Amino acid sequence: MFDAAFATVRIGLVSVSDRASSGVYEDKGIPALKDWLSRALRNPINWETRLIPDDEAGISAALRELVDGAACDLVLTTGGTGPALRDVTPEATLAVATKVMPGFGEQMRAISLNFVPTAILSRQVAVVRGKALIVNLPGQPKSIAETLEGLPNAQPPVPGIFAAVPYCIDLIGGPYIETDAAVCKAFRPKSALRPATP
Repeated sequence: MFDAAFATVRIGLVSVSDRASSGVYEDKGIPALKDWLSRALRNPINWETRLIPDDEAGISAALRELVDGAACDLVLTTGGTGPALRDVTPEATLAVATKVMPGFGEQMRAISLNFVPTAILSRQVAVVRGKALIVNLPGQPKSIAETLEGLPNAQPPVPGIFAAVPYCIDLIGGPYIETDAAVCKAFRPKSALRPATP
């Protein structure tokens, strides 16, 4: 549940799928992302959503528009990260990067390897463009939630990637993001903790 005392966050959600974008089946990526983020964030959220085909130039254009035009602080993509010929989301993401953040992809694969050996086929990347963080996520709703929130009940617990997202956005000049610790506890060094900015 969001709290109006916290800064509003602009979040871009991009679902990459030839078939969903052409109406062959219903997109499940954007609803899954909205559901998880609505539970995890205490900040009000302004959404920017795009459902687009697996086209490298088109994906790059959508990412540039979300960051440069719509001023999104965070952009999450879903789909198009495997080894198939039409899977070009990582290439399109790297093409718009000012900095590459390899730890995100490494941790997503580490989480998914707890479930399936084919996690090593995943090519998700994360990058910074200007003051925005762009992260490629898996295509399946269950995998999206697992990679975002991790495996808190595993022994030892495995942190999800979203625990690091708020501090990353601090460092690149974005809004101060507060999370609901019951869903995902954000980690910040003590020196970086501060009251949320209304």
